[in-house]
Amino acid sequence: QVQLVESGGGLVQAGGSLRLSCAASGRTLSGYSMGWFRQAPGKEREFVAAIRWGASITYYGDSVKGRFTISTDNAKNTVYLQMNSLKPEDTAVYCCALATVRSMGVLINQYAYNDWGQGTQVTVSS
Repeated sequence: QVQLVESGGGLVQAGGSLRLSCAASGRTLSGYSMGWFRQAPGKEREFVAAIRWGASITYYGDSVKGRFTISTDNAKNTVYLQMNSLKPEDTAVYCCALATVRSMGVLINQYAYNDWGQGTQVTVSS
């Protein structure tokens, strides 16, 4: 059973930065996609970023490209999301997820992900 535990959310002013962490336990992650998704009140879940564990292949949603960076620490089995130049529209609950399907690239479709964390709230004030 995979466990994903997020941390690092909080309240920040527009233009500020936050770093989210997602600690994974329970299985080997090599070759799988780890993703970050977010959901704001009244909106559908949105893809933010994904990385293929062990290959450093990454992909970003258009709304965060150039501002967010996804990375991994293999020794800690942790994936990070560094968020810079935050905007009020980035306010959402952010969840990390694991897709236990090996692929050549990274998976960006939420339905490919089968394990999810509980989420962490990010609030950006204007």
